[in-house]
Amino acid sequence: MTKTMLDTGTEDLKAWEGEGILHITLNRPQARNAMSGPMNQAFGKMLAYGEESASVRVIVVTGAEGAFCAGGDVKGMAGSGDGGSTAAAEATLDERIHAQRLNQRATAGRMYLMPKPVIASLPGAAAGAGMSLALAADLRIMAENAFITSAFAKVGFSGDYGGTFFLTQLVGSGKAREIYYLSDRLDAQECLRLGLANAVVPAEALEEETLALARRLAAGPPAAYRYMKENLNRAAEGADALSCMDLEATHHVHTGLTEDHRNAAAAFVEKRVPVFTGR
Repeated sequence: MTKTMLDTGTEDLKAWEGEGILHITLNRPQARNAMSGPMNQAFGKMLAYGEESASVRVIVVTGAEGAFCAGGDVKGMAGSGDGGSTAAAEATLDERIHAQRLNQRATAGRMYLMPKPVIASLPGAAAGAGMSLALAADLRIMAENAFITSAFAKVGFSGDYGGTFFLTQLVGSGKAREIYYLSDRLDAQECLRLGLANAVVPAEALEEETLALARRLAAGPPAAYRYMKENLNRAAEGADALSCMDLEATHHVHTGLTEDHRNAAAAFVEKRVPVFTGR
């Protein structure tokens, strides 16, 4: 694969593009890829690029050197009492809340809402806000030694980055409450059993298996994926049955008019593999 490295503006986040895949790596291994201001800003920037770029069909989010993301930088918080940011310390409470909302929308919110498939590839721990980011993805593939934990209760936080919404949708309210209140670790096999993981693979095979999945999605029909994701999100957000069916009807007829559908239907009849162009 030919990889084009992208300038993220910080060493805290790496990104490359190739074969229709945007690959984003959270890169603070010394802190188990805990969030930093530069990382979050670059992450939002790269996700926006991935959503807007016609050359990108699928986004992969992972972490460097054996961890996914430890969430917020607890050591920085303990040292400063405000998350380690001088700017944050000088901001008013309302300003800090608004900045947090903007950052959440630019990262976890964009992963969830963008009309393209997003894969979270977990080589290790996804804790706190790192768990929330993993749950914001459409699909999760985990190394067999990886685990998920809310961790928030252990440091006196209520939780952020949409984790309560995403987790409740995936496992139900009762189990989500247990995971948040107790902050226990959920190993990869338990995540698979609960439906939090779509696949569990040996650690040494994680990158290869993630790329195989990403390539498969990148070769798929972009317009159909766009509307599938909107349909599924609308259902997850509690729309009633008729609203969901009406939206499905609109999107189904619309995708039936695309070149991709016509070409794929012909390929089906001719028993060949279709090539999707996004038109």
